[in-house]
Amino acid sequence: MKKSLLLLFLVVILATLPLITQQGTEFGGADGEAEEAITKIHPEYKPWFNSIWEPPGSETESLLFALQAAIGAGFIGYFIGVMRQRNKQTKQELAEKSKHVTH
Repeated sequence: MKKSLLLLFLVVILATLPLITQQGTEFGGADGEAEEAITKIHPEYKPWFNSIWEPPGSETESLLFALQAAIGAGFIGYFIGVMRQRNKQTKQELAEKSKHVTH
């Protein structure tokens, strides 16, 4: 339990430290960087399509990204839990079978 709390504390520190030390900077996404690079290389470039919906602000975009990450992490955690339980159950069944065979 102490180890988990320590790791959680370290993750929080690592996530907030850049936000505290780098105040006044904008953390842009890869999409904006790619668009800027393409425009420099080929100024006449026209995108193949436009977004169906643009979020009203960067906060909404960040919220949606965080929600997507949380759903993905939840799915991965659930999958790992199910696989660990199956593995544990299989080992238990094998142990019971070997116990019956030896007696």
